[in-house]
Amino acid sequence: MNARDIDMLHGSLWDKIILFAIPLALTGVMQQLLNAADVVTLGKFVGKHAMAAVGNNTSMVGLIVSLLMGLSLGANVVIAQNIGAKRLDRAHSAVSTAFVLSIAAGIFFCIIGELLVAPIFYFLEVPNVVVDMAETYLRIFLLGLPAMSLYNFQAAVFRSKGDTRTPLIALAAASGVNILLNLIFVLQFDWGIGGVAAATVIANIFSAIILFYELLKADGVIKLDLNAMHVDKEELFEIVRIGLPAGIQGMVFSLSNLLIQAAINSLGADAMAASAAAFTVEINVFCFMNAFGQAATTFVGQNYGAGNLQRCKRVTWVSMGLSAIFMQTLCFIILFFVEEILALFNSDPEVIRLGVIRLWYIVAPELVNVLLEGLSGALRGYGISLTPAVITLICVCGVRVTWVFTAFAKIPTYATLMAVYPISWLITTIVLIVAYCYHMKRLKPARK
Repeated sequence: MNARDIDMLHGSLWDKIILFAIPLALTGVMQQLLNAADVVTLGKFVGKHAMAAVGNNTSMVGLIVSLLMGLSLGANVVIAQNIGAKRLDRAHSAVSTAFVLSIAAGIFFCIIGELLVAPIFYFLEVPNVVVDMAETYLRIFLLGLPAMSLYNFQAAVFRSKGDTRTPLIALAAASGVNILLNLIFVLQFDWGIGGVAAATVIANIFSAIILFYELLKADGVIKLDLNAMHVDKEELFEIVRIGLPAGIQGMVFSLSNLLIQAAINSLGADAMAASAAAFTVEINVFCFMNAFGQAATTFVGQNYGAGNLQRCKRVTWVSMGLSAIFMQTLCFIILFFVEEILALFNSDPEVIRLGVIRLWYIVAPELVNVLLEGLSGALRGYGISLTPAVITLICVCGVRVTWVFTAFAKIPTYATLMAVYPISWLITTIVLIVAYCYHMKRLKPARK
């Protein structure tokens, strides 16, 4: 083990989970800073219509990125289980397979995304005042998907050994590049929304190159050997079997958010801009909860591979307990300073008012999401990825579609629309608790 790796199989858990989760959460925050830098730059120096254009793309971008991140999570679980079971040759094959898959997936979804831009904008009924800017941003952003995919898969390789600091360092450097290029492209060259999109693409490439270099010079099982690059069919199947449902689970949230985004668009540019600003805040809160969920996935994965089921169960509850503590603290701070935080993005009083409504509906009940993310993460660590995906598909999509076409149709206000988030989380979490208990009673040994 190197200095950045964590021994997940022995010793205390709470300190190691924190050591794993905090850099991972900050990595998520850094990823969101790439988008936040775009929103702030456009809101301050271009205008609220440009800001609304970026916000309109949030769900579309989230749809594709969620699938890529889910696939990379499959690589994380497979490599971690192999390391825990001391199948080092299989782990090394999984690293090589994940690298090839990341490039292929990034190129594939870049092409698919470019083809879907026009139909998606038609479905969302994007207002004419922002549609051209929204399309410009999205088409340029999609060109960076191969680099984004490569970064996420490489980060998953590092996480499988407990190293969450190296991906953080790479993304921190990329965030600095993004902010600098935003200012240069917008203020110096006056490229507007196209400039901030190009800056994001360059930043994604920069972060992927840093991790690629680190893997080339790494020691042990995660070292990337370009001369021995290959695809192992068994490891590829396991990565896709675990990662694809995880990606679909993330996509379900994004798909339902596309429907909600269409409803937001019907309320006008102020609602669109408010959602863009509020989403940038709430997604950073989610990064901490998601980090503890991924900690559960990786710790459970290694210990499940090692055959220590009792430690797997302790990981699940410790990670959720720590997540609850961190989430309560963050939510209190954000809601206490909610107006001041939103004013950083746009000073329009109506944008701030609507943003406050969204944050209260979404940030305040985040404790429900602690259970949702924690139990989903633990199940994926065992290799059970399809169950939480199916539950999310049925419950989240079902509740949100029903709500938009009933409650919101009857009372078409911003507050009515935002209420669907906590309601859908609560119903999904209740069903997931039942499913988790079912699987724990019938858990099978890890593959040999």
